[in-house]
Amino acid sequence: MNPFEGDLYSIWHPFTQHQTAKPPICIKSAKDALLIDENGNEIIDAVSSWWTNIFGHCNEEIAQSIKNQVDTLEHVLFSGFTHQPAVQLSEQLLALLPTSQKKVFFSDNGSTAVEVALKMSIQYWCNKGVEKQTFIAFKDAYHGDTFGAMSVGARGVFNQAFENLLFDVAFIDLPNATNFTQVISDFLHIIHEKNVAAFIFEPLLLGSAGMLMYESIYLDKLIQIAKNEKVICIADEVLTGIGRTGKNFACDYLIEQPDIICISKGITGGFMPLGLTTSTQAIYDAFLSSDKLKTFFHGHSYTGNPLACAAANATLQILKKSEALISQLVKWQSVHTAQLKALKEVENVRQIGTIVAFDVCSEQQSNYFNNLRDFLYDSFLERGVLLRPLGNTVYIMPPYVISEEQLKKVYAVIREVVRNLHPNV
Repeated sequence: MNPFEGDLYSIWHPFTQHQTAKPPICIKSAKDALLIDENGNEIIDAVSSWWTNIFGHCNEEIAQSIKNQVDTLEHVLFSGFTHQPAVQLSEQLLALLPTSQKKVFFSDNGSTAVEVALKMSIQYWCNKGVEKQTFIAFKDAYHGDTFGAMSVGARGVFNQAFENLLFDVAFIDLPNATNFTQVISDFLHIIHEKNVAAFIFEPLLLGSAGMLMYESIYLDKLIQIAKNEKVICIADEVLTGIGRTGKNFACDYLIEQPDIICISKGITGGFMPLGLTTSTQAIYDAFLSSDKLKTFFHGHSYTGNPLACAAANATLQILKKSEALISQLVKWQSVHTAQLKALKEVENVRQIGTIVAFDVCSEQQSNYFNNLRDFLYDSFLERGVLLRPLGNTVYIMPPYVISEEQLKKVYAVIREVVRNLHPNV
């Protein structure tokens, strides 16, 4: 039995309707921005394998860091024990984050990093003897697939089976120049009418919602209001962290700063699962007590895994080589700009840092279930480019090490496919 046949018999894939889905592609190896299938075909990974791989597949520095660690300490429970890779990672990370961040809590992925943040927020107020349990989030938000993360995300087909089990959340519109006065009014009304524990947001970019982008000036104002009203602010940087927006973190564009930050995806360079939730000293101090009931009772078996920490330490070391990274990002931005000018069959072009998105013109409403999605995905893949459209929204988010030739091929494939859809444009 070859690997492909074994997959059909035994594996249940994420976000896949197996009744109608095409057979998965078996990937045997990968290097930099390329995936190599079992037949030797090359596929450009233009979405960084679900936004995780930033410095290229099989990056030598990250791989070597894991190899060096694996023969020393593969894992130890993280309650009552610690180890050098975790300490080093915490120190490196806090040095890059806003100065308000003082403590690092470890988990396993983006969803769990968010769950930790939500639980921290609720228990922070509980430990202080204050009843605050409501969250505010953006209407189109996505924060993960665990129950808390689903609750603070957009309600719809992805979580409708669990609707009655999700806790109540107040949602506000994504702010822009037209609606901002109303958004502020709604925000304040919710805070004054409900016992609001925290405001959670994806800074400057709502990824799964269709790469919706908004300006830092609006988020700064909302954070300022929240802080004045004693509402905890949680930044979900699972997607936007580790250079994706052109700065180390999207929060670096802000004047106001969050109380809690959630980090995952790119933190290990795409090698290992790891979630991190950082907090201010004030959040941490609310859990210090001789009363054991004020302990933060949360943990995972693989919390602080040394191998994942080793991967993250190497990733942050590479990130610190900022001059090379920044010049590379500037170069790609100019390539994006030039290539986008040649795309006449798209609309609503937007860009931040290394991320470009646009909507392929369609008679249907722009959303995840636009019928163009499967056609676009299949057409791109047939031409050797991995792009995962969000409905008719196409986004390009490749590893930072993609070559100019590869990036231009991505655009050439996009042009060919969309022109086939709109031959008269």
